[in-house]
Amino acid sequence: MIVSRLSSLLVAVALTGSGIALASDIYKWTDADGSVHYGDRPSGAPTEQRLTIASNRTDSAAVQARAQARREARAARNEAAAGAPQEKTREELRAEREERAQQCQQHRDRLESYLQSQRLYRENASGEREYLDEQEILDARAAVQEKIQEYCS
Repeated sequence: MIVSRLSSLLVAVALTGSGIALASDIYKWTDADGSVHYGDRPSGAPTEQRLTIASNRTDSAAVQARAQARREARAARNEAAAGAPQEKTREELRAEREERAQQCQQHRDRLESYLQSQRLYRENASGEREYLDEQEILDARAAVQEKIQEYCS
């Protein structure tokens, strides 16, 4: 009980003393080198000016409200992050980029093969070749170009 009263008294004295410090005068002057100086006591320099500084008391309720709002926002972000899937690590991202690059190159090679081949075929269930007609060739090339768009862009 005595400790809390003593600490309250010390806080009151500190706040009163800080109010006195804020109420003191501030002086501004320029020295012979052109450097600007500020001080709480007059310097006697011919360029000295007394500055009028207005200050407002801090609204402690508003400060506490802002602090509480920040705490709640931080808690909400942490809660959302806990429920969200974990972000990929650099190693996972690098592996994914390499996989995409390989897929891109495979599809480009396939398109080049389709463009250079005179006849395209596919193997049926019995392992025999079925040659593609003109429309099927165009469709196969279009499908490979779509894959190139997907993996190379």
